[in-house]
Amino acid sequence: MAPDADAGKAAARSDPFAPLTSETMAVGDGHDLYVESVGCAGGIPAVYLHGGPGSGCQPDHRRLFDPERFHAVLFDQRGCGRSRPKGGRNNNTTAHLIADMEKIRERFGFKRWMVVGGSWGATLALAYAQAHPDRVSGLVLRATFLGTRAELEDVFLRALPRFYPGLYEDFLSVLPENERAEPIAAYYRRILDPDAAVHAPAARAWHDTERTLSEHTPKQTRLDLASLKSGAMPSTPFMEAHYFANDCFMRPNQLMDEAGKLAGIPGIMVQGRYDLLCPPATTHALAARWPGSEVRVIDGAGHILYDPGIRNAVMKAIADLASKD
Repeated sequence: MAPDADAGKAAARSDPFAPLTSETMAVGDGHDLYVESVGCAGGIPAVYLHGGPGSGCQPDHRRLFDPERFHAVLFDQRGCGRSRPKGGRNNNTTAHLIADMEKIRERFGFKRWMVVGGSWGATLALAYAQAHPDRVSGLVLRATFLGTRAELEDVFLRALPRFYPGLYEDFLSVLPENERAEPIAAYYRRILDPDAAVHAPAARAWHDTERTLSEHTPKQTRLDLASLKSGAMPSTPFMEAHYFANDCFMRPNQLMDEAGKLAGIPGIMVQGRYDLLCPPATTHALAARWPGSEVRVIDGAGHILYDPGIRNAVMKAIADLASKD
């Protein structure tokens, strides 16, 4: 399907954040991606990478970019959001997503673009920049995640019981006793099990636990164990289990080991002081290996984009980086 440019231009006149174009783009392997662009044609090229893996772009993500300065592209990654097949995990790896980004960049005729992403979006941004450094004008990252098993173990086996011991007990209680010695691997197996009786409680428990860890002041700090067998089914745990069980389809410590490839690419990393999922130590370790990068720590904030100060800091980082270009 071709971009609906005329409709986009009409909408943009009444809403500066309305898509200029939107389309479903075939990228091969049976995957069709939802892709939209916002801002002004001829503006500073940029691309936004959503998190998860497994979530999708939201209308508010368009507002991170000044519509008078940027021509920004947002897309739902394979199996995510409005892309099809919904939840599709076949031919869905980090290398596939990097190749998709190149197809999208070429589709819009951008020689280089600013790459913006948070959490898993930061992981993909770094992997793309290391694969195609000549295509990246700058990086804005929020909540840097390097996609390693060690980071996930630190979250669920150390931070979780340290900060939320009751929640950790609930998290373990969802598993049979003989699977609790290695709970992360057990959760991945259960979430990816085709039997709904197996995967549904595990997916809901993983999702709700991760949500509590992502917020600086969470509304809920225990699992509602009685509701895990019913209710809405979250989509992100399935894609997360697919990627995390396979080490995000990267070599161990790949992004840190290849940080030297980022030399010459300006970058700003926005980091919540109290981010339990992607703690400041990771961001600072990467900055030490990335000449030309800057870390901006936001006090009183955790992981999510909407914790106090984070969203505004990301918008300022995007604007500041564009002014350096």
